[in-house]
Amino acid sequence: MNDPAAEPLFRALITPHRSLGQSAFRLVMTLMCVATFVSSVPFMLAGAWPVAGFFGLDLLAIYLAFRVNFSRARSFEEVVLSRIELLLRKVGHRGDRREWRFNPAWTRLERVCDEDFGLQRLTVVSRGESVSVGNVLSADEKADFADAFSAALATAKRG
Repeated sequence: MNDPAAEPLFRALITPHRSLGQSAFRLVMTLMCVATFVSSVPFMLAGAWPVAGFFGLDLLAIYLAFRVNFSRARSFEEVVLSRIELLLRKVGHRGDRREWRFNPAWTRLERVCDEDFGLQRLTVVSRGESVSVGNVLSADEKADFADAFSAALATAKRG
């Protein structure tokens, strides 16, 4: 038996934006390897072989930075709103989970705006407890999310 009050009015999965996919990463790393090799050959021929090692260290640092970036991309936030409950779930890149459950009747969405940069922060507030949401979104995406979530929250409050 499905309870109509438990049906989601709003559901959002917020993930960090990553513009570089796996195949593009391979291409970038291949090009970096070729550039490193080509750049280090003249130094090796001139007898300054330690320079080639430093080029290799730079390449290793870039590779590790990309791996950390891809690891952090596994985090996400989930927002599920029904007439009887608001569920906020944050899952970190290491798999650590945090959940908050609120009564929609006692919940509001606070917005922090900057006149130059737009919407900077969204916070769900309920009975003294506040949870920041959508930190990985751009200002425009936060505004779109806030508008849609606020409309759904108003619907949930009306019953």
